[in-house]
Amino acid sequence: MSGADPEPGLGIVVESAAMRILVVDDETTMLEVLRMRLEGWGYEIHTASDGRQALDAFEESRPDLVISDVKMPGMSGIELVEHLGERQPGCPVLLITSHGTVDLAVEAMKHGARDFLTKPLDYAKLRATIEAMARELDDRRASSLLDAEAASDRDRGSGMVGSCEAMTQVRQLIEEVAATDAAALITGESGTGKELAARAVHNLSDRHGEDFVAVNAAAIPEELMESEIFGHEKGAFTGAAGVRQGCFELAHRGTLFLDELAEMPLPLQPKLLRVLEDGRVRRLGGSKEHTFDVRLVAATNRDPRQAIKEGQLREDLYYRLNVFTIHLPPLRERGDDWRLLAQHFLGELNRKHGTEVCGLRDETLRILRRYPWPGNIRELRNVMERAVVVAKGEWIEPSHLPPYLREPGDDAAPELSLPAGMTLAEAEKALILGTLEETGHNKTETARRLGVTTKTIYNKLKSYGVS
Repeated sequence: MSGADPEPGLGIVVESAAMRILVVDDETTMLEVLRMRLEGWGYEIHTASDGRQALDAFEESRPDLVISDVKMPGMSGIELVEHLGERQPGCPVLLITSHGTVDLAVEAMKHGARDFLTKPLDYAKLRATIEAMARELDDRRASSLLDAEAASDRDRGSGMVGSCEAMTQVRQLIEEVAATDAAALITGESGTGKELAARAVHNLSDRHGEDFVAVNAAAIPEELMESEIFGHEKGAFTGAAGVRQGCFELAHRGTLFLDELAEMPLPLQPKLLRVLEDGRVRRLGGSKEHTFDVRLVAATNRDPRQAIKEGQLREDLYYRLNVFTIHLPPLRERGDDWRLLAQHFLGELNRKHGTEVCGLRDETLRILRRYPWPGNIRELRNVMERAVVVAKGEWIEPSHLPPYLREPGDDAAPELSLPAGMTLAEAEKALILGTLEETGHNKTETARRLGVTTKTIYNKLKSYGVS
């Protein structure tokens, strides 16, 4: 088996014993020659002289690889492949025969054989084939360990995946916050998992049996924001055909998550503060005040103090919400968590798309390791979803990644060609959509690069008919 990964920090290291190989052949001389060769290459060898013996030896030794002759008395190699597939589907079988034909090779592959070699054996090719299978077995074991580690993280209660020191501290803080009923402010770049952290606070709290209501202040048109938060009565404004409860009423006894706090219109912020202080809300166009019991968790991808200086966030509202602050680190500062998250997304996306991708090739991992992930976890998930859909086999190859990751010079800003005669509006649209594509559809990062607000990006995309 292979040893440590040649590139430090690329992934987890699988320390394993010598690869166990079961060799099956009815020719005693051939069986002995293969045993001596394979043991000389450092493998642990078990032998059987026919298919029936092979099934018994398989149960006793549980090999990592089976090498079997095709033509044997009683049970052929192809029949053996079928029986082994029922007992341990993941175990690869390499068939060898002195009667090799294309039709026989195709039939062997159809029944589950991993590869097919003809006699007289080319031992250099045999060794290369076995070494490739040994590397794949190491990769599978590494993927299985990552799956187990990701599952362990999810089972801790927060549902957040990551083993770096910063995420360990985040989990501890979430548990402390959840044990209280105080307001909390979650900070961090876009795509770092702020809503997931808010849900973790809710799920670990005494309110976990009630509703979790999420509102994104950047995604709601300014003219509808007040109605969304406070609700409205019938006839309160043009188009108000019925009564609508606001998010505070909807989240009664549960948790209200107010995302992109700094994008909330400034005139609305003192109204929000008053509602938080009084514990009562009055719908637009109404005269009656409704009481509520809500745990508020807010989030922003901006530095709150900078937003206060720039007049985007009221200082009194900030201090009202900032009882606890949970800061989520960007993915580039989380060590090897990106690989753990990638493996976690594989399982999630396999269930979503009905695929059976089990892991990422080493070269794919090297490409992902070098990338700075400006869109953080959200961008990583988008990349993994694309790769899972594109991949036809069990492994994600470099070719399954988006071009901006595969091509050299990733860090260089791509050129945008604008044909002569294009209108200013058309150029603006091309620039926004091009930047959006470059950032992995991260609207906040797109807004930052273009020097506009996130709300502007949402409004532009809406006008373009882009969801």
